[in-house]
Amino acid sequence: MALKIFEIDRSLESCQGQIWDRVNGYRWWLGELEKNEGGIEQFAEGYKIFGFIRDDEKGGFTYREWLPNAKQVFLIGGFNDWQNTMPLTSEGFGRWAVFIPDKADGSPGIPHTTQLKVRLEANDGSWHDRVPAWIKLAWQDHTTNLFNGVFWAPPEEAWRFAAVRASVRPDNLKIYEAHVGMGSLDPKVATYTEFAEVVLPRIKRMGYNAVQLMAVAEHAHYGCFGYHVTSFFAPASRSGTPEELMYLIDTAHGLGIQVLMDLVHAHASSNTLDGISQSLILQQ
Repeated sequence: MALKIFEIDRSLESCQGQIWDRVNGYRWWLGELEKNEGGIEQFAEGYKIFGFIRDDEKGGFTYREWLPNAKQVFLIGGFNDWQNTMPLTSEGFGRWAVFIPDKADGSPGIPHTTQLKVRLEANDGSWHDRVPAWIKLAWQDHTTNLFNGVFWAPPEEAWRFAAVRASVRPDNLKIYEAHVGMGSLDPKVATYTEFAEVVLPRIKRMGYNAVQLMAVAEHAHYGCFGYHVTSFFAPASRSGTPEELMYLIDTAHGLGIQVLMDLVHAHASSNTLDGISQSLILQQ
Protein backbone atom coordinates (compact mmCIF):
# COMPACT_ATOMS: atom_id res chain seq x y z
CA MET A 1 0.00 0.00 0.00
CA ALA A 2 1.42 3.38 -1.02
CA LEU A 3 1.60 6.23 1.42
CA LYS A 4 -0.12 9.46 0.42
CA ILE A 5 2.77 11.46 1.85
CA PHE A 6 5.03 10.41 -1.04
CA GLU A 7 2.56 11.90 -3.51
CA ILE A 8 2.34 15.12 -1.54
CA ASP A 9 6.09 15.56 -1.07
CA ARG A 10 8.25 14.02 -3.80
CA SER A 11 11.42 14.96 -1.94
CA LEU A 12 10.69 12.16 0.54
CA GLU A 13 11.08 9.43 -2.07
CA SER A 14 14.75 9.00 -1.20
CA CYS A 15 13.74 8.34 2.42
CA GLN A 16 11.08 5.71 1.70
CA GLY A 17 13.05 2.93 3.39
CA GLN A 18 13.40 4.79 6.68
CA ILE A 19 9.81 6.00 6.65
CA TRP A 20 8.46 2.51 5.95
CA ASP A 21 10.58 1.17 8.83
CA ARG A 22 8.81 3.62 11.14
CA VAL A 23 5.37 2.85 9.71
CA ASN A 24 5.84 -0.91 9.96
CA GLY A 25 7.19 -0.60 13.49
CA TYR A 26 4.15 1.44 14.47
CA ARG A 27 1.77 -1.08 12.91
CA TRP A 28 3.52 -3.99 14.66
CA TRP A 29 3.27 -2.36 18.08
CA LEU A 30 -0.33 -1.35 17.43
CA GLY A 31 -1.13 -4.99 16.62
CA GLU A 32 0.62 -6.18 19.79
CA LEU A 33 -1.40 -3.73 21.88
CA GLU A 34 -4.64 -4.83 20.23
CA LYS A 35 -3.79 -8.48 20.81
CA ASN A 36 -2.40 -8.32 24.36
CA GLU A 37 -3.71 -5.14 25.98
CA GLY A 38 -7.17 -4.61 24.53
CA GLY A 39 -6.11 -1.71 22.33
CA ILE A 40 -4.04 1.43 22.55
CA GLU A 41 -6.61 3.32 24.64
CA GLN A 42 -6.71 0.63 27.31
CA PHE A 43 -2.92 0.41 27.27
CA ALA A 44 -2.76 4.17 27.84
CA GLU A 45 -4.70 3.67 31.09
CA GLY A 46 -1.82 1.78 32.66
CA TYR A 47 -1.59 4.51 35.28
CA LYS A 48 -4.72 3.01 36.85
CA ILE A 49 -2.93 -0.24 37.74
CA PHE A 50 0.78 0.66 37.82
CA GLY A 51 2.56 2.77 40.38
CA PHE A 52 1.06 3.27 43.85
CA ILE A 53 -2.67 2.52 43.69
CA ARG A 54 -4.94 3.07 46.67
CA ASP A 55 -7.15 0.14 47.73
CA ASP A 56 -9.69 1.31 50.31
CA GLU A 57 -11.26 -2.14 50.67
CA LYS A 58 -7.98 -3.74 51.73
CA GLY A 59 -6.77 -0.64 53.53
CA GLY A 60 -3.47 0.13 51.86
CA PHE A 61 -1.59 0.72 48.62
CA THR A 62 -0.56 -1.73 45.92
CA TYR A 63 2.71 -0.86 44.21
CA ARG A 64 3.03 -2.43 40.77
CA GLU A 65 5.74 -2.15 38.09
CA TRP A 66 6.30 -3.72 34.67
CA LEU A 67 9.77 -5.33 34.62
CA PRO A 68 9.71 -8.47 32.45
CA ASN A 69 13.49 -9.00 32.60
CA ALA A 70 13.70 -8.92 36.39
CA LYS A 71 14.68 -11.88 38.57
CA GLN A 72 14.11 -10.04 41.86
CA VAL A 73 12.49 -6.69 42.64
CA PHE A 74 12.53 -4.67 45.88
CA LEU A 75 11.00 -1.36 46.94
CA ILE A 76 13.64 0.64 48.78
CA GLY A 77 13.66 4.09 50.37
CA GLY A 78 13.76 6.15 53.51
CA PHE A 79 11.08 3.95 55.08
CA ASN A 80 13.42 0.91 55.21
CA ASP A 81 16.84 2.60 55.18
CA TRP A 82 17.20 1.74 51.46
CA GLN A 83 17.53 -1.97 52.23
CA ASN A 84 16.08 -4.98 50.36
CA THR A 85 13.39 -5.67 52.95
CA MET A 86 10.25 -5.14 50.83
CA PRO A 87 10.24 -7.66 47.96
CA LEU A 88 7.74 -7.56 45.12
CA THR A 89 6.07 -10.74 43.87
CA SER A 90 5.83 -11.67 40.21
CA GLU A 91 2.26 -11.64 38.89
CA GLY A 92 3.31 -12.99 35.49
CA PHE A 93 3.51 -11.20 32.14
CA GLY A 94 6.31 -9.00 33.48
CA ARG A 95 4.27 -7.51 36.30
CA TRP A 96 5.63 -7.28 39.84
CA ALA A 97 3.64 -6.06 42.83
CA VAL A 98 3.57 -5.67 46.59
CA PHE A 99 0.71 -4.66 48.89
CA ILE A 100 1.58 -2.10 51.57
CA PRO A 101 -1.03 -2.15 54.36
CA ASP A 102 -1.97 0.95 56.32
CA LYS A 103 -0.71 1.43 59.86
CA ALA A 104 -2.99 0.84 62.82
CA ASP A 105 -3.92 4.53 62.92
CA GLY A 106 -5.04 4.42 59.28
CA SER A 107 -2.07 6.33 57.88
CA PRO A 108 -0.18 4.86 54.90
CA GLY A 109 2.35 2.14 55.61
CA ILE A 110 4.94 4.33 53.90
CA PRO A 111 4.87 7.89 55.28
CA HIS A 112 3.77 10.69 53.00
CA THR A 113 6.75 12.40 51.20
CA THR A 114 9.08 9.42 51.70
CA GLN A 115 11.74 9.23 48.98
CA LEU A 116 12.16 5.84 47.32
CA LYS A 117 13.27 3.81 44.31
CA VAL A 118 12.75 0.34 42.88
CA ARG A 119 15.75 -2.02 42.97
CA LEU A 120 15.89 -5.00 40.64
CA GLU A 121 18.15 -7.83 39.65
CA ALA A 122 18.09 -8.38 35.89
CA ASN A 123 18.37 -11.78 34.22
CA ASP A 124 22.07 -11.19 33.60
CA GLY A 125 22.66 -10.83 37.35
CA SER A 126 23.22 -7.05 37.30
CA TRP A 127 21.51 -4.82 39.86
CA HIS A 128 19.81 -1.50 39.10
CA ASP A 129 18.11 1.22 41.15
CA ARG A 130 15.46 3.16 39.23
CA VAL A 131 12.79 5.78 39.81
CA PRO A 132 9.39 4.01 39.49
CA ALA A 133 8.05 4.67 35.99
CA TRP A 134 4.56 5.70 37.17
CA ILE A 135 5.69 7.80 40.14
CA LYS A 136 3.56 10.89 40.75
CA LEU A 137 6.32 13.08 42.17
CA ALA A 138 10.12 13.11 42.09
CA TRP A 139 12.54 15.24 44.08
CA GLN A 140 16.16 16.01 43.32
CA ASP A 141 18.76 14.96 45.87
CA HIS A 142 21.02 18.00 46.05
CA THR A 143 23.88 15.85 47.34
CA THR A 144 23.97 13.52 44.33
CA ASN A 145 21.91 15.72 41.94
CA LEU A 146 19.91 12.58 41.07
CA PHE A 147 16.14 12.33 41.36
CA ASN A 148 14.29 9.99 43.72
CA GLY A 149 10.67 8.99 43.52
CA VAL A 150 8.41 10.39 46.25
CA PHE A 151 5.53 8.52 47.87
CA TRP A 152 2.87 11.21 47.61
CA ALA A 153 -0.32 10.50 49.57
CA PRO A 154 -1.64 13.71 51.15
CA PRO A 155 -4.94 13.65 53.04
CA GLU A 156 -7.93 13.73 50.71
CA GLU A 157 -9.01 17.06 52.16
CA ALA A 158 -5.69 18.59 51.04
CA TRP A 159 -7.29 19.58 47.74
CA ARG A 160 -10.73 19.96 46.21
CA PHE A 161 -11.39 21.48 42.79
CA ALA A 162 -13.63 24.51 43.21
CA ALA A 163 -14.19 25.60 39.61
CA VAL A 164 -16.23 23.59 37.14
CA ARG A 165 -14.39 22.75 33.95
CA ALA A 166 -16.27 24.10 30.95
CA SER A 167 -18.31 21.33 29.32
CA VAL A 168 -18.62 23.30 26.08
CA ARG A 169 -15.39 24.16 24.31
CA PRO A 170 -15.06 27.52 22.58
CA ASP A 171 -15.51 27.60 18.81
CA ASN A 172 -12.05 29.09 18.40
CA LEU A 173 -9.10 28.53 20.70
CA LYS A 174 -6.86 31.50 21.38
CA ILE A 175 -3.86 29.78 22.92
CA TYR A 176 -1.23 31.43 25.10
CA GLU A 177 1.86 29.20 25.30
CA ALA A 178 3.80 29.52 28.53
CA HIS A 179 6.59 28.03 30.62
CA VAL A 180 5.63 28.18 34.29
CA GLY A 181 9.20 28.35 35.54
CA MET A 182 9.87 31.42 33.39
CA GLY A 183 6.66 33.15 34.43
CA SER A 184 8.33 35.61 36.78
CA LEU A 185 10.21 38.89 36.48
CA ASP A 186 12.54 37.74 39.25
CA PRO A 187 15.69 35.68 38.50
CA LYS A 188 14.27 32.40 39.79
CA VAL A 189 12.12 29.42 38.86
CA ALA A 190 8.52 30.56 39.22
CA THR A 191 5.96 28.39 41.00
CA TYR A 192 2.56 27.05 39.96
CA THR A 193 0.96 29.30 42.59
CA GLU A 194 2.72 32.41 41.32
CA PHE A 195 1.72 31.63 37.75
CA ALA A 196 -1.90 31.12 38.80
CA GLU A 197 -2.10 34.38 40.72
CA VAL A 198 0.03 36.66 38.53
CA VAL A 199 0.15 35.36 34.96
CA LEU A 200 -3.29 33.79 34.45
CA PRO A 201 -5.21 37.04 35.13
CA ARG A 202 -3.02 38.78 32.55
CA ILE A 203 -3.71 36.01 30.02
CA LYS A 204 -7.43 36.47 30.66
CA ARG A 205 -7.21 40.25 30.21
CA MET A 206 -5.48 39.82 26.84
CA GLY A 207 -8.43 37.80 25.54
CA TYR A 208 -6.97 34.29 25.48
CA ASN A 209 -9.26 31.36 26.29
CA ALA A 210 -6.62 28.62 26.53
CA VAL A 211 -3.15 28.25 27.98
CA GLN A 212 -0.65 25.68 26.76
CA LEU A 213 1.87 24.81 29.47
CA MET A 214 5.36 23.70 28.54
CA ALA A 215 7.66 21.59 30.72
CA VAL A 216 4.96 20.17 32.99
CA ALA A 217 6.32 16.61 33.16
CA GLU A 218 9.38 16.15 35.40
CA HIS A 219 12.77 16.65 33.77
CA ALA A 220 16.18 16.43 35.39
CA HIS A 221 17.85 19.16 33.31
CA TYR A 222 16.05 22.48 33.67
CA GLY A 223 17.84 23.94 30.66
CA CYS A 224 16.11 21.49 28.29
CA PHE A 225 12.84 23.48 28.64
CA GLY A 226 11.06 20.26 29.63
CA TYR A 227 11.93 18.36 26.47
CA HIS A 228 14.03 15.66 28.15
CA VAL A 229 11.37 14.05 30.33
CA THR A 230 12.47 11.74 33.14
CA SER A 231 9.08 11.04 34.81
CA PHE A 232 6.01 11.26 32.58
CA PHE A 233 3.43 11.07 35.39
CA ALA A 234 5.08 13.52 37.80
CA PRO A 235 4.69 17.31 37.52
CA ALA A 236 7.91 19.32 37.46
CA SER A 237 8.76 19.63 41.15
CA ARG A 238 10.85 22.80 40.78
CA SER A 239 7.58 24.72 40.49
CA GLY A 240 5.73 22.99 43.34
CA THR A 241 3.59 20.05 44.35
CA PRO A 242 0.86 18.20 42.44
CA GLU A 243 -1.76 20.06 44.49
CA GLU A 244 -0.24 23.41 43.54
CA LEU A 245 -0.46 22.42 39.87
CA MET A 246 -4.10 21.51 40.53
CA TYR A 247 -4.58 24.99 42.00
CA LEU A 248 -3.20 26.52 38.81
CA ILE A 249 -5.56 24.43 36.66
CA ASP A 250 -8.52 25.19 38.93
CA THR A 251 -7.76 28.91 38.80
CA ALA A 252 -7.59 28.77 35.00
CA HIS A 253 -10.94 27.01 34.78
CA GLY A 254 -12.43 29.61 37.11
CA LEU A 255 -11.31 32.27 34.62
CA GLY A 256 -12.82 30.37 31.70
CA ILE A 257 -9.42 29.31 30.40
CA GLN A 258 -8.86 25.84 28.96
CA VAL A 259 -5.61 24.15 30.00
CA LEU A 260 -3.42 22.20 27.55
CA MET A 261 -0.21 20.51 28.64
CA ASP A 262 2.76 19.52 26.49
CA LEU A 263 3.66 15.83 26.78
CA VAL A 264 6.72 15.13 24.66
CA HIS A 265 6.90 11.34 24.58
CA ALA A 266 9.38 11.45 21.71
CA HIS A 267 11.91 13.30 23.87
CA ALA A 268 12.36 10.95 26.83
CA SER A 269 15.62 11.74 28.60
CA SER A 270 18.62 9.49 28.08
CA ASN A 271 19.27 9.66 31.84
CA THR A 272 19.31 6.21 33.42
CA LEU A 273 19.61 6.85 37.16
CA ASP A 274 16.84 9.44 37.52
CA GLY A 275 14.74 8.51 34.49
CA ILE A 276 13.34 5.47 32.70
CA SER A 277 15.75 5.45 29.75
CA GLN A 278 17.19 1.94 30.10
CA SER A 279 14.03 0.38 31.49
CA LEU A 280 13.44 -1.04 27.99
CA ILE A 281 16.87 -2.66 28.10
CA LEU A 282 16.01 -4.19 31.45
CA GLN A 283 12.71 -5.41 30.03
CA GLN A 284 14.01 -7.41 27.08
